[in-house]
Amino acid sequence: MSPTIFREKGYRFYFPSNEESRIHIHVTCEKGEAKFWLEPIVSLATSFGLNPKKLAEAQKIIEEHENEIVKAWRRHFSQR
Repeated sequence: MSPTIFREKGYRFYFPSNEESRIHIHVTCEKGEAKFWLEPIVSLATSFGLNPKKLAEAQKIIEEHENEIVKAWRRHFSQR
């Protein structure tokens, strides 16, 4: 299961349920996908198909929603 946390500007932000315990978020759009760590700071982990402009835009959105993402992560993984 990969719950969608939110959608914004054509991106879907989600996290797979069966990955490592370090808080992170995945993002997809029509151009590609990426994974960002949220700790210790928001930073790019991997990306496929997204140009630097798209990556910067996705990272900015993640930074704006960081608290929401962390709360959703903790809520989701505490139910496992």
